[in-house]
Amino acid sequence: MQISQRFSGLTGGGSDGWDLFIKSRRMIGDGVPVIELTIGEHDIRTAAPVLQAMHDSAMGGHTGYAMVPGTDALRDTVAARVQTRTGVPTTRDNVLITPGGQSALFAAHAAACDPGDVALYIDPYYATYPGTLRGVSAVPRAVPARAEEAFQPRMADLEKVAKDARSLLINSPNNPTGVVYSAQTMAGIAKVCQDHDLWLISDEVYDTQIWEGTHISPRALPDMAERTLVVGSMSKSHAMTGSRCGWLIGPEQVIADAINFATHTTYGVPGFVQDAAMFALQQGAAFETEVGAPFQRRRDLARAILAKQNTVGLIPSGGAMYLMLDIRATGLSGDDFADKLLMERHIAVMPGESFGLAAAGHVRVAMTIADDAFAKAITDLCTFAESLVPSQ
Repeated sequence: MQISQRFSGLTGGGSDGWDLFIKSRRMIGDGVPVIELTIGEHDIRTAAPVLQAMHDSAMGGHTGYAMVPGTDALRDTVAARVQTRTGVPTTRDNVLITPGGQSALFAAHAAACDPGDVALYIDPYYATYPGTLRGVSAVPRAVPARAEEAFQPRMADLEKVAKDARSLLINSPNNPTGVVYSAQTMAGIAKVCQDHDLWLISDEVYDTQIWEGTHISPRALPDMAERTLVVGSMSKSHAMTGSRCGWLIGPEQVIADAINFATHTTYGVPGFVQDAAMFALQQGAAFETEVGAPFQRRRDLARAILAKQNTVGLIPSGGAMYLMLDIRATGLSGDDFADKLLMERHIAVMPGESFGLAAAGHVRVAMTIADDAFAKAITDLCTFAESLVPSQ
């Protein structure tokens, strides 16, 4: 028996981008000491008071079916947070609580696209994006951004492919590059969406991790609220990756239909997880700053180290927990460099090619180990890269 093309074709017949990560994990399983700078997993765990709130809720009996849209209390809390951060009027009717940001991303595209619709996304991209679009039977189409322009997508490039498209997916602060989209970039994106009647899906899971520049939610731009769907999550902002609690923000009718969709797919998020998420959100901005502080500190450490050499380049990183490093001076692809670095120095980074063709010749570094170990790993990476530069 054959399975559907929706399943068998999720990765488009190629790699899912996680090959090197899987290889490094196998080495670790075999007892090889590997320094992992691969995935966006905090080196701290979920804070004890948040876990206590989850425990108390579960022990208090909130373990049965929760309301599919999310509890009223959490939806109200998320709505108030979004309204405060963006200035856009937001109520619980604009909020669907989802099992993590990935579920919200899927629901957003299911809402925006019919089978066969063209769905745009920016390259470089988070590894699940193309598969998510194929999963709703949309046709994924990448729009390249350029390393030479700090991976800020250009309005002219979007214009070239927007005519027959239905949606555009963006991510700022960006994974994998760490780039924060500028006001000019966001204005261009909004104009293209308005001119070509596109849904804009904005993945904002790193919105609390801003080191330079300003986070702009496109939902707050003029005439954009009714065509923008925003994906949010507790995973990165509150170190709750395994709790799987996120949300989708959008117009009331879209959210009403998305609730119906959730009834037939995920059937909601456990109540005790929602209660823990509400508790975490109530801790305020200081808590979120504490969670994000190590990444800003490590970015500054890396910048100081990289400034002392001229082989490895750094894409300007304004946010999130990643650095995108340019290793083209070595003459290697990102794939080959990352593989050699893993095998010869036991340092695991993600090849830029895992995130699209636009990031070829780069590697992504997750800033997710202790400061001293991170600084040593970056120093070793630079020394290794210098050893590979072809002699003149």
